[in-house]
Amino acid sequence: MTWDRSLPNAAPGLLCAALIAAVATFLARFAPILGAPVCAILLGVLARATIPLPTLLDRGIALSARMVLQGAIVVSGFGVSLAAIWQTGLGTLPITMGTIAVALGLAPFAGRLLGVDVKVRELVGVGTAICGASAIAAVSCVIEPSEAEVSLAIATIFFYNIVAVLTFPLLGHVLGLSQAQFGTWAGTAINDTSSVVAAAFAYGQEAGTHATIVKLTRATLILPIVAVVGLLAVRASRKASSRIPWAKITPWFVLWFLVAALANTAGAVPPSSHGAIAEVSTFLISVALAAIGLQTDMRQLLSAGARPLALGLVLWVSVALSSLVLQHLTHL
Repeated sequence: MTWDRSLPNAAPGLLCAALIAAVATFLARFAPILGAPVCAILLGVLARATIPLPTLLDRGIALSARMVLQGAIVVSGFGVSLAAIWQTGLGTLPITMGTIAVALGLAPFAGRLLGVDVKVRELVGVGTAICGASAIAAVSCVIEPSEAEVSLAIATIFFYNIVAVLTFPLLGHVLGLSQAQFGTWAGTAINDTSSVVAAAFAYGQEAGTHATIVKLTRATLILPIVAVVGLLAVRASRKASSRIPWAKITPWFVLWFLVAALANTAGAVPPSSHGAIAEVSTFLISVALAAIGLQTDMRQLLSAGARPLALGLVLWVSVALSSLVLQHLTHL
């Protein structure tokens, strides 16, 4: 179906998510420690749990959860310089690589001890290491798990995304982390991009921008990791016919984020507009988080099973702690 035909069908869901985001923006004035994105996802989850949502909203909610979030990240790029991206992305790369190594290295051992199926622990490990459900979907193209295994892994990841959104800002204040420190922590230790930006922007605008750059740097690493997983899968199955859908799994919005930053660096974006850009980006993020909340069935997440949830907890805590330790050791 073409875009011009699908957009009107998406309007009700988009308006629903935007309305929740507007309410969240208002409520955030009274709960600044949470921020509009966190309030939005909480309102979305609450609405999903208490109100029967008509199927008329499905298309727009799905569009908001993915494309509006990516659009928000691209918009935020108009307020960032390429120098800041280079400095932040490259400077935090040791921490990013370290947390990825912890997740990928620990997942097979912890999963085996907990009795988690091989493919589920691979998916949970990659989802924790890189970018949540997106990484799970990318690796699924290679190792070909069953739908039940994919659902288990995604439910596990999303459960800890919700936990991270609620707990990271509070923990950051308890630990006395600076805006940059929290941005690095969120960008390297929280799974999904949506949860990273929700938690980080709740902590502060600077933390949100910093975390976005760190997270996008982390997201690009999905390509070499999927390549390695694909090579191992081919060797294990002794089949050379497996093809990796690079065009599908490449995070193209990262490129547009860089284009936006290039426009800002070149002086095409007036500095006086940066405040408005930040407000628009935060609202779009809130719209996306509201949609993600509307898609989140907490009962389904909690029914993922004790063993996958236990594996997710071990990896989540290990990555969060290793990120803090690496920041301390590298003085970043």
